[in-house]
Amino acid sequence: MQKRLPDIQGLYDPQNEHDSCGIGLLANITGQKTNNIVKRGLEVLVNMTHRGAESADYKSGDGAGILIQLPHKFFGKLGFELPMP
Repeated sequence: MQKRLPDIQGLYDPQNEHDSCGIGLLANITGQKTNNIVKRGLEVLVNMTHRGAESADYKSGDGAGILIQLPHKFFGKLGFELPMP
């Protein structure tokens, strides 16, 4: 059975679909705030270089990176207006 892709909608176009090498996901489900999760995320990112996150020239890549939680207290003290965490 062949998998059917969704129809064109918004910015999505099934012609742009292609297989990806994979993703890494880390989460702290306890809500504990620690930089250990960031350290582990960077390890995952380094390990992704052989999975296509680094181009053949060893200088460029596909934009692989990490997403972290916004440190509200830090930016609040700097005077930024932020939404509730």
